[in-house]
Amino acid sequence: MLLSAPVPSPLPAAFAILHATVLPVSGPALPDTPVVVQNGLIAQVGGVVPAGLPTFDATGQYLMPGLIDMHSHMGVYAWPGGGGSSDGNEAVEPFTPRVYSRDSFDPEDPAIPRARAGGITTIQVLPGSANLIGGQAVVLKLRPARTVDGMTFPEAPRSIKMACGENPKRVYGDEKDNDAVQTRMGEIAILRQEFVRASEYATARAGKTPPPRDLDLDVLADVLAGKVRVNLHCYRSHDIADWFRVADEFGFRIVTIHHALDTYKVRDLLAAHGTGIATWPDWWGFKQEAFDGLPEGAALVSSAGVPVATHSDSASHVQRFNIEAGKMVRYGMTEADALESITLDPARLLGVDRFVGSIEVGKQADLALFDKYPLEGTARVTRTWIEGSLVYDRAVEGNPDGRR
Repeated sequence: MLLSAPVPSPLPAAFAILHATVLPVSGPALPDTPVVVQNGLIAQVGGVVPAGLPTFDATGQYLMPGLIDMHSHMGVYAWPGGGGSSDGNEAVEPFTPRVYSRDSFDPEDPAIPRARAGGITTIQVLPGSANLIGGQAVVLKLRPARTVDGMTFPEAPRSIKMACGENPKRVYGDEKDNDAVQTRMGEIAILRQEFVRASEYATARAGKTPPPRDLDLDVLADVLAGKVRVNLHCYRSHDIADWFRVADEFGFRIVTIHHALDTYKVRDLLAAHGTGIATWPDWWGFKQEAFDGLPEGAALVSSAGVPVATHSDSASHVQRFNIEAGKMVRYGMTEADALESITLDPARLLGVDRFVGSIEVGKQADLALFDKYPLEGTARVTRTWIEGSLVYDRAVEGNPDGRR
């Protein structure tokens, strides 16, 4: 059964959450600490709560920042799955930087309220990985809204999805098609070719007689200018090294490598390039590129000082995101780093850590309240707030599957 109960009304513009153990992520746990929210922002952590303020008693519960999934396809592969709602891959040619996942996003996807029930407040919706450059991504707050415009995260920088290896080879590997990408060397060759074109286009655009506008090259020129954050779907260590060479050659930065199962082998390269990863705790072996995945891989990368974001890549796993982070601890990551992997590290990699990702005065009041320590396997979200508005209340809406 889908969540059908109406979204609870927001709390007053100012209120206080009392007696929770606060997990600010940016620092140690704060037992029995009040948090005051005012006008959508965190106004106070600790201290004396102003008299007359509406309060909510969270005794015995744990308050942490709203959870952030930086690799989602919700809304562009909306439930129920099928051709009619398959809008994530513009698989017509290997390069489609002109497309924008925001233009496919369905805000009525039934997966969205279930994600809120798991404490998720921010997602990055990416195009799929059929293309070497699949298009631009959009960062959203999971506010209830009739249109995607009501969900956008306006402070989030622009971002784009690129992909390498098996996926583009599989989609474009028909030997009868002379324009297809058939090998990894072919991928790298045409990647260079497109960035040469983009560089020449940017130079010409700045001249006295600019060329006709090209939507693909507009985007790639902005990538070269550092205006667009690059998200790279990539598994294998040798592919990662190849793409770093191309990025170094053309002077752009790969901000995040997604899936990233081989990155433990080249974590020094990631650290040197200032690149983070977004990955799963325990996916491996589902295709050849994933054979060398290790459950300890994320912890090894984190130990090298590289930001690690836990990602879902799944409208199901995102509902249990805290448990995914708990698995990271099982495989060697510290609890502090595991909590960061679902809050502050993805915020950093998305470029929104000034606004979300930790419980600090002045940040947006995106909050998730758990009935137990969040990394425990049986912990459940009781309330979720986005910018101080209550968007999920377990007492009203019940379990994510509709049971009370």
